[in-house]
Amino acid sequence: MVTRKRYSLKTREGKEALTGYFFLLPALLLLGVFLLYPMGAAFYYSFTDFYILRPGEKNFIALENFQMILGDAEFRQAFRNTLYFTFLVVPIQIAVALGLALLVNKKLRLKVFFRTAYFSPVVMSLVVVSILWTFMYNPNEGLINEMLGLLGIPPQPFLTSPDQAMNSIIVMSVWQGAGFQMMIFLAGLQNIPDHLYEAADIDGANTFHKFLHVTLPGLKNISLFIFITITIAAFKLLVQPMIMTQGGPLGSTKSLVYHIYEVGFNYRDVGYASAMAVVFTVMVLTITIIQRILVKEERG
Repeated sequence: MVTRKRYSLKTREGKEALTGYFFLLPALLLLGVFLLYPMGAAFYYSFTDFYILRPGEKNFIALENFQMILGDAEFRQAFRNTLYFTFLVVPIQIAVALGLALLVNKKLRLKVFFRTAYFSPVVMSLVVVSILWTFMYNPNEGLINEMLGLLGIPPQPFLTSPDQAMNSIIVMSVWQGAGFQMMIFLAGLQNIPDHLYEAADIDGANTFHKFLHVTLPGLKNISLFIFITITIAAFKLLVQPMIMTQGGPLGSTKSLVYHIYEVGFNYRDVGYASAMAVVFTVMVLTITIIQRILVKEERG
C-alpha cells in the first residue's frame, strides 16, 4: 500500500514548499489579474448586450451575439483578410528565415555583423517599424517608389490600394519577423552532426541533395515549431493595419483582432466584441491542439 507523503510547516520539506509557493504567488496574481479574469469576463460579457457607456444596463441575451457573427459581413471580411495574411506570411517568412540562417551559418567574413543586422528588426518596436514603413510606402515621396523610379517602374500606390495594401503589410511583417526565426533555424543547423554531411560527400551528394536529405530532416521539429508559432502570431495581426492603414482602404487590411478592437473600443459594444473574442480564442485553441498532436506524433 502506497502512502502519501504529508508535509508539515515544521519540517524542512514543508518550509521549502511554503517558500516555493511564496515566490510563485506574484506570478499567480499577475496571471489571474491580466489573463484569467479578462478571459472569464469576456466569456461572461459575450452572452450580454453590455455597452460600455451604459455599464449598469447590461442584459443576458444568450446566444444572440454569436448569431450576429454569422450574419456580420465585416466579420467575414476580417476573417478572410486574416486567412489571406496567414496563408502568405507563414511560408514566405519561413523560407526567408531559413535562407538567412543558411547564409549566416557559412564561414564568411563579417558573419557576426550580418547576424546582428538581420536580427535587429526583431528588437525594434512594431509600432516604430510600422510608422517607418508607412513613410517608405508613401506613393509620392516614399523611398521604395524612389528606388522603383530608378529602375523605370512607375510609382505604386501600396497602402492606398485595396489590391496592394495587404501584400505591402505582408512584406513589412516578413522583414520585421524573419530574424527571430532565423536564429532558431541557425541553432538547429548547428546541431546537425557534421558526420552526416561527410557521409553525404562520400556518397557523391551535391549541395542540393545534402540540403534535401540532411538539412531539412534535421530541421523537421524546429520547422514544425516555427510553423505553429508564426501561424498563431499571424492570426493575432493588429498593430500593422492599425498603424499603417486603419483597416483600409475599403476594409482590405482589417484583421479579425483589429475588428474586435474596433467594435469593443471605438463602437463600445463590449458584449458583441467579447463574443467575437471567444470565437477567436477557439480558433487559436484549435491551432494549439493541432500543434500538440503533431508534436506528439513526431516524438512517437
